[in-house]
Amino acid sequence: MKYILYIIIGLLVVAGLFIAYTVLHPKSPFDKKSFKKESMQLEVEYSRPYKKGRLIFGNKNDGALVPYNEYWRTGANAATKFNTNQEIQFGDKTLSAGEYRLYTIPNPKIWKVIINEEADTFFAISEPDYSKDVISIEVESNEIDNSVEQFTIDFLDSDSTISLRMRWDKIEVLIPIM
Repeated sequence: MKYILYIIIGLLVVAGLFIAYTVLHPKSPFDKKSFKKESMQLEVEYSRPYKKGRLIFGNKNDGALVPYNEYWRTGANAATKFNTNQEIQFGDKTLSAGEYRLYTIPNPKIWKVIINEEADTFFAISEPDYSKDVISIEVESNEIDNSVEQFTIDFLDSDSTISLRMRWDKIEVLIPIM
C-alpha cells in the first residue's frame, strides 16, 4: 500500500513538472506589442505559432492549419487581445477605448477582422459569443515575397496612417487605424 502511494505521488509530481514546463516554455511563445503616438496607446497580446513546414492558409481538405472561411483566434494558445486607451478608427469603424478580443476569418483575397468585447475568455479554444462582436471589417490580404516563419503582429506608422500588421507564411494583412 505504501508503494502505491509513493507511485501516485511520483506521478503527480511528474505531471505537475510537465505542466509547469509547458506553461513556461510554450511551443507558440507569448508576445506583446505596444504603440504610442501623442495620447493614443495601442497594445496587442498574442501567441506566435511557427510554420514548421506546414500549409498555413488554405482549404481544410488540403490540411491547412488555418482554413479559409473559418474562425481563427489569430494566434495560438489563447485569444488575441487588443487594447486602446481612447476612441479610434479601426478600419472604417469607430472603436471605443477598452480591451477586446481580436479574431479573424481568413480567405484568399479578403480577410474578415472582428473585434469582440469578450476579451478575457480562458484560452479562447471555442469560438466567441458572436453577439458580442462590436466591429467587423474586411481587409485585403497581400502576398509577400519572403515567407515569415513565425506569426507576427506589429504596428506600422506612416505619416497619415497607423496600421496593425499581421504576417505569416507569405501573407500580410494591414488594418488601418486612425
